[in-house]
Parts: sequence; C-alpha cells; structure tokens
Amino acid sequence: MGNVFKIRELRYIPRWSVFLIDVSVIFFSILVSYFLLNSLEVKLNFTKYQKEKIFSVVLINILCIILFKTYAGIIRHSTFFDFFKIVWSSGSALIVLLGLNFMSELILGKPVFLYPVLFLFFFVSIFLMFFFRMAIKKLFGVLIDSKDTLSKARIAIVGVEDTSVSLAKAIIHNPDHPYQLAGFLTARSDSKKARLLGYKIYNKKQFLKSDTLKEQFDAVLIKDVMTKQEIEEWTSFALDKGLKVLKVPVTNIIKEDDKVRSIRPLQIEDLLNRPTIKIENNEVKCFHVSKNILVTGGAGSIGSEIVRQVAQLNSSLIVVVDQAESPLYELQLELLERFPNQRFKFILADISNYSRMEKLFDDYQFSIVYHAAAYKHVPLIEDNPHEAIFVNIGGTKNVALLSKKYNVNRFVMVSTDKAVNPTNVMGASKRAAELFVQSLQNSSENTTKFITTRFGNVLGSNGSVIPHFKKQIEKGGPVTITHPDIIRYFMTIPEACELVLQAGTMGQGGEIYVFDMGKPVKILDLAERMIKLSGYTPGIDIKIDFIGLRPGEKLYEELLTNNSTTIPTHHEKIMISRDPLMKFEDIDILCSQIILSAMNKDSLQIVRILKIIVPEFKSNNSEFEILDKISEHEAYE
Repeated sequence: MGNVFKIRELRYIPRWSVFLIDVSVIFFSILVSYFLLNSLEVKLNFTKYQKEKIFSVVLINILCIILFKTYAGIIRHSTFFDFFKIVWSSGSALIVLLGLNFMSELILGKPVFLYPVLFLFFFVSIFLMFFFRMAIKKLFGVLIDSKDTLSKARIAIVGVEDTSVSLAKAIIHNPDHPYQLAGFLTARSDSKKARLLGYKIYNKKQFLKSDTLKEQFDAVLIKDVMTKQEIEEWTSFALDKGLKVLKVPVTNIIKEDDKVRSIRPLQIEDLLNRPTIKIENNEVKCFHVSKNILVTGGAGSIGSEIVRQVAQLNSSLIVVVDQAESPLYELQLELLERFPNQRFKFILADISNYSRMEKLFDDYQFSIVYHAAAYKHVPLIEDNPHEAIFVNIGGTKNVALLSKKYNVNRFVMVSTDKAVNPTNVMGASKRAAELFVQSLQNSSENTTKFITTRFGNVLGSNGSVIPHFKKQIEKGGPVTITHPDIIRYFMTIPEACELVLQAGTMGQGGEIYVFDMGKPVKILDLAERMIKLSGYTPGIDIKIDFIGLRPGEKLYEELLTNNSTTIPTHHEKIMISRDPLMKFEDIDILCSQIILSAMNKDSLQIVRILKIIVPEFKSNNSEFEILDKISEHEAYE
C-alpha cells in the first residue's frame, strides 16, 4: 500500500528509465519479429552473424532515439505528438537499415536483413513503444483519480465540440485541481450511445428525465462562448436537479492549467437577461488621450471603475476625488500597481466645499469631469435629508459651476433611475441635480457640454442587494426581502461605466442618456436563484423573510418620467430622454433656498422645497407623506 502512495506522488518517470524501457522494447521487438519468421520457417541470411546483426539494429535505433529524444516527453501527458516522434525515430532507423541492405546487395549479392524482418520490426517496435506510453498514462490516471476522489467535484461539461474536448483534456491532465471529469451533456440527440474520451455523453432528454444525476455529478460546467439563452437553460436544468453550476472562460486561454484554474461558480451577474453593451473604444480612446480628467466619488463602485477604464486610455492625468479615506487609499494602492505609467492624483476632499474644489480646477485645468459622487442609500437619506442636499445638490452645483467657469469641455453626471417619478428624498435630490446640470447648458457664456447618464441598479456595487444577499446566504440565512412583488432593473458595474464613457463622447450638451436595460428582475426570483447557485434549497436550507417596504421605497423603478419622450441614438442600446427643463435662474434660486434649509436642519422645509423643484416627487411610506396630503388639501380648497 505504501508503494502505491509513492507512485501517486510521483510526478513523472525519469527520462533514463524511459530510455532503458525503449531499448528493451527494441530488443523485444526484434525477438518477436524473428520468432514470427521462424514460426513460418523463413530462412535468414548470414545466420553466422546473427548477434552482430541484432547489435547493429539496436545501435542504429538507439542513435535515432537519442537524435529524436523520444524519451524526453512526460509519459502521463503523452499525445499523438509523441507518437509521431516515435514514428520518425523508428522510420529513420528503418531507412538506415534499408540503406545497409542496398549496399549489401551491391557488394555481397544479397541483403543483410530480410525485408519482411525489417518492416515487421518497424511496426512491432512502434506499436510497443506507444502502447507502453499509453499504458503508463492510463496507470497514472487511475492512481491519481483514486487519490482524494471523494473531495473532488464530479463535473459534467456542457457540449461536445472542440472547446469542450480541450477543456475535458485540461481537467484530466491537471489532477491537482479539485475537479474530475464525469461526462458530457449535449442538446444533440444523435449521441445516445456515443462516448467521448472514454466518458458517456448524456443528451438533454436524458438529463431532464433522470432523477439520479446527483449520484453521478456534483456540478455542470458551462463555457463563456455559450449564448445567454443556453446558459440560462442549462443553469435552470442543473439547479432543478440539485446540481451546482460552474463557469469557465475558454476564449483567449491557451494553457491547460489556466483553463482549469479559471473554473469558478456561476454568478448571478452571468444570468443578466440582455446582451452586453459594447462601446466604441476607438472613439472613446481618442476623446481621452492626453487630457486631464477629474472623477468625483472616485473611490466608490462606479467612480473607481470609471477610473480603471479611463486609466487604459492614455490620459495625461487622472485626478481622483473622494471623502472616504480608507477606500481612496486602497484604490490608490491598486491603481499605482496596475497602471504604473499613468499619472494619478488622489485627493481627499468633500465636493460640497466650493473653495477646496475650485483649487483643484485652477491647478489642473480639466478637460473632462465625471461626476459620480453622491449619497445613494434610500433609507439613510430619508432619515438625513439635509446630507443629501449638501452632497447631491450642493456638491453637484459646485462641480458643475466650476466646470463652466474653467471651460471644461465636457461634464458627465452619473444619475439614477430613482430620480424618475421619485418617492424618496434620495431620488428627488438626484432629479434636482439633473435639472440644475441641464439648466447650465443654455446659461450665458457657457462653453461646457453638460451630459447626464441615468441607469438602474448596479450588480455588485457597494451596499447593493446582491452582496447583501451573499452575506446572508453565507451566514445560513434568512435572506430578507422588503416585498414579494418588488422588481428592479440591473446592469453590471463595467457596463454602467462604459455607458458613462460612451455618453461623454456622444453628447452635444443638455442630454439625459438612458440605457436599454432589458426586462426588470423580480427580487424574489433573484434571491431564490442565488440560493440555488450556492447549493441550497430556498425555503428549506435558506429561509426567505419579507420585512416590508423601507421608507421611500417603491415596488418598481422607471427610467423615464411621465412627461418625457425618448430619441434613439446611433448606439442601439442608448437613448436620449427628453424631460421637462427649468431655467437656470429659477433652479439656482431654489437650490440656494434648499441648501439654506439644510444648514438649518429643517427637514420638513427641505422636502417642501424639494417637492417644488420636483413636482412629481410623491413620498411613499415616509414621514414626509404629510406634505403631499397638505398639498392635496390646499389644491382641493
């Protein structure tokens, strides 16, 4: 038993051992060849010199083995490349022996070796040397597969095409990773009895009918080259059967070990129900080359990804501003390591401090400003409305006015779908900020193009629902949802930032860009899918609790106001929303009044003015609903 464990730990057979075995195979092949000819009573030439003849055959083959290094490959990773090396080696030896025969016929009148002997030896030696390699490869496979088999995930690969075969070989040849191949899955119906690499192929009908798949597989492995519809279908099938779902990128990965290392559990982000947005990289790159860029809120989820993407566009300088010290420092360490050739400035500052921000504009003369700084958590802002006014309205006002004053070419603001028909202070404050930014476009002496981007929830952003659900699932539940019917639009962080960058190049000023985000997602469905992807059963392993709508929260979000219309752009996934506007003089006075109320911590007055700025703002599940009732009563009178 101890010897078996030693063999399991052996990584490869030493080259000298392979060389000696190959020489032994040559001797054995000669004996087999002569034995067969003797059985047929074939008479040999020059029988007195039989030992010398055998020695010369062995010597010539040894020289060819050394020349072609047939012993140099790792046996347990043998492929047909090794087979061809053996053919070249034995074939070269055969040619040399045929040459000796030819010379012998010219000089002595008859060949040294009978031609059937040479050809029989050639085929027998090739077969035995390659058979030896395949046998050793299989032995290693059996021994290694038996090592820690219980701890390895049994994987069924979806697909039987070349990429699946390549991936299967990578899993087979990399036993150190925690996976073992258990079979293949396909939608084709012509492979019921077929086997691939020795493993059974299951078609979709068998997959659906079988109730014992959990005894054969632990997980289903899908590939990034599959369509979203295929990924969705196979994921649903697998989760319904109680199997985990893994995903692997196969594009642009050449090394086998890297393929296996890239296998990871399928994330809910992989199931986003719409095509990924593609930006026009050349246009965006040209727009940023040799420019000074400012990113406010640069340490946040959206801001930091904007910085990462802009850092690849050869800008002269990227100034990153945020008031969160630790996240800003962590981002600084990351960016300086990832982009050593890009100039950065990391500024700890509050955008509501006008004089602090003006110093930055004066020092760096920005060409583009990406304004991502904002307070975004609905319940917190509902309890602290004055903070939303200072940052979301006052901070935006500062950065926008400074962009105009210092002739910034483009100002791109990050907004939210919660600004549409808002039911909370956060959404209303963002809508007020949108109105202020838009009003500057046609203000006197303005040369800056003011652009707004508006999109829904971002998957994986700080404080968003998916990281929250993940933490709850890791703790064993329960997963808490505010309402069983609540729905939201979703997009990934990179997509959100690509929209921001693309809008910056498209806008001529004054536009609000909205993104075709596909169908909204029911949060309950999202939670159940995440629980299943984690290997649990919703309601049994992980409970789901409904805790009621939070202050200011509504069941669904919108991307367009009731009074807006959309205009298509040259990008099929990006539209322009035409919303009602306000004159700069009007919005400027109201913003000054609401900031003064915020300084006085007068919450009711803050929200009262906010409802004047944003008439469609109707509070929901909030203490400020009283203001709507008062307005209705006054209107009725």
